[in-house]
Amino acid sequence: ALDRGIATVYQDLAVVPLMPVWRNFFLGSEPTVGFGPFKRLDVRKMRETTRTELLRMGIDLRDVDQPIGTLSGGERQCVAIARAVYFGAKVLVLDEPTAALGVKQSGVVLKYVAAARDAGLGVVLITHNPHHAHLVGDRFILLKRGAMSGSHTKDDVTLDELTRQMAGGSELEELSHELERTPTPTLPGAHGTKDETP
Repeated sequence: ALDRGIATVYQDLAVVPLMPVWRNFFLGSEPTVGFGPFKRLDVRKMRETTRTELLRMGIDLRDVDQPIGTLSGGERQCVAIARAVYFGAKVLVLDEPTAALGVKQSGVVLKYVAAARDAGLGVVLITHNPHHAHLVGDRFILLKRGAMSGSHTKDDVTLDELTRQMAGGSELEELSHELERTPTPTLPGAHGTKDETP
């Protein structure tokens, strides 16, 4: 897939927390210098390239020698995106990049997702968050149990409608009507009414 220009940034990021940022940036694709028994890693090139490529994406890290595990979740996601862009990805698949992040860090990641999109990459953003999808997406494909249940362009669907469909849409409405019709069962051990105090 990588040889064909398809890069995936996994939800768990697949980084080595104790290694420096530059080692993780080149993990598995390290440039070398020298020949035969004198062959060694080109550390200077890796450090300089990592710093340059991160800056190009607008990521200004304090130090590329710091362990990547000391970065925030959003910063680590951005390093993974910059790495994919540097190694020539034409299509970038992001698996729930904002799932474990707070609002501010999610905003940082979405900014770099938009930057990758604007740089001409095809970006597939897999997410359960309609707000994040609607912010950066051009087209939305909804999947239900592995089958496509909807396809919309940004002009075709509002955020509210996208949210309704992702939350279950008609199934949620049916459940709502069913709950209104069904009497609430009394649970074992539940005594009295809500108005009574113990």
